[in-house]
Amino acid sequence: MSGGTGDDELVHREVLSPNHGARTLPISMVVLHYTEMPLDAALARMCDPEAQVSAHYCITEGGEVIRLVPEDRRAWHAGASYWRGIPDVNSASIGIELDHPGHALGYRAFAEAQIDALIPLLARIVKTYDIPRANVVGHSDVAPMRKVDPGELFPWERLARHKLCLPRPDCLAAGNPFHNWGSFFLALERFGYDITDQAKAVEAFERRWRPERITGVPDGEIAAILWQLLLDRDQGRTR
Repeated sequence: MSGGTGDDELVHREVLSPNHGARTLPISMVVLHYTEMPLDAALARMCDPEAQVSAHYCITEGGEVIRLVPEDRRAWHAGASYWRGIPDVNSASIGIELDHPGHALGYRAFAEAQIDALIPLLARIVKTYDIPRANVVGHSDVAPMRKVDPGELFPWERLARHKLCLPRPDCLAAGNPFHNWGSFFLALERFGYDITDQAKAVEAFERRWRPERITGVPDGEIAAILWQLLLDRDQGRTR
């Protein structure tokens, strides 16, 4: 059903989904997705009880923010997922779907109006729940074996300029700082990733931190990026 915007001036309308449940964890992260289907089909699917999927918000390419699930409820957007020791990402997160064709229907840059609408919504959510910048992630980060969204063209650096996610480190150690690739994967897990499938975990890391080249094979550059991310966190510059 459709209704008003409630008490949030950033929400343009509601299309309320029945697909949600009770949270078992406090909100500590935001997961960004793309719909990979036309908007009307995506909204219908997220409101279909048989589909058993939903999200808290969907943002159209024109910048309309649609609320589907109240933030205090557990939406069903992440599926089987893991991030920084949390296996029930749905309980700990707010899910935002971006109206976008995805890789299956013609992957392209995200619309400016869409990102213009995402930034204030995300800023409000991050402030309300004191969400660490490292916990504003893509679906591929929390489900690397299954998902690639929002993908390599998502403008993370634009969000980072507003301090809404971590920026790509620009101060990198010379060469590979890890003694072997085993220690690299342990560090990747320590940063937050599920490393059950190592190649997929590397792809997800690259998609987020080195989107211009995605290989699934660790190398000195991504090792240096990971090292700096962990160093910044350990020294209290990020969390």
